[in-house]
Amino acid sequence: MTSERELWSLVEPVHAIVYFAPPVSGCLADLGLHGFWNGYFAGRAAPMGAVGPGPVTATFFGFSPAMVAKAVPKVWGRVAPEAALAHRIAAAGSFLAPLLAELEPTTVARGTDALTAAALTAPTNGRALAAAWQAIEPPTDPAARLWWATTVIREQRGDGHVLAATHAGLSGLETTLTHIASGVVTRETMQPNRGWTDEEWDAATARLVRDGVLANGSLTDRGQRLREAVETDTDRLARPVLESLSDDMPAIREILGALGRAIAAGGNLPAGNPMGVPFPSR
Repeated sequence: MTSERELWSLVEPVHAIVYFAPPVSGCLADLGLHGFWNGYFAGRAAPMGAVGPGPVTATFFGFSPAMVAKAVPKVWGRVAPEAALAHRIAAAGSFLAPLLAELEPTTVARGTDALTAAALTAPTNGRALAAAWQAIEPPTDPAARLWWATTVIREQRGDGHVLAATHAGLSGLETTLTHIASGVVTRETMQPNRGWTDEEWDAATARLVRDGVLANGSLTDRGQRLREAVETDTDRLARPVLESLSDDMPAIREILGALGRAIAAGGNLPAGNPMGVPFPSR
């Protein structure tokens, strides 16, 4: 039986080609937008329009406001959100098309249709980023549509994680610190990729120690319960999507699993990635 976390582990490597596959991650340079983080913030935030740093910081959650402000709103003076969005979706589709061509066409069609339907009906109450991606007209190109569907589902779970962590009383940085303490990711990976200063990092750590969540760099019993509560709530909020896919999970598991393995084998998903997604190996 598929769990919500297994679905995430299948969806995430496909979505993540926009971060780690050079033909996709660097595609906005074709439009004059250079620099990885400029492309990251523009490409991911584009469905929300030319928003300022506040909405991006709030919805992306784990990034320091200063890091976001280096890119937003500057990026919108170099590329329109609509152009960034169309270019990124097209690049993702072009990257995935030859990988999908290696798979059984009927299975691909069934899985893509199911993922599209799930993306269109995913609950987005209080989930601004997922709602923005969901509002996009699904691409007509099958490979691009598959990427768009995985992205809506990914952001729907991500928004739910933000809701769960906020409900637990954690800030974005504090959530990251509990993630590190659980052993999934490292400070060496997360701090430079989220832009927090040493002073901000140390202050947040001190708050979690004071609150009994961390001790000597590890989760306390209270911290472990808190972390598990956040993950359980995240799963619960993602459950409607999984339930809508239940009849088609064999096809989805087959195509997303194969894509994930091909993406990883091609060097387009680092094993020590900041999302903590498992390296697809089977």
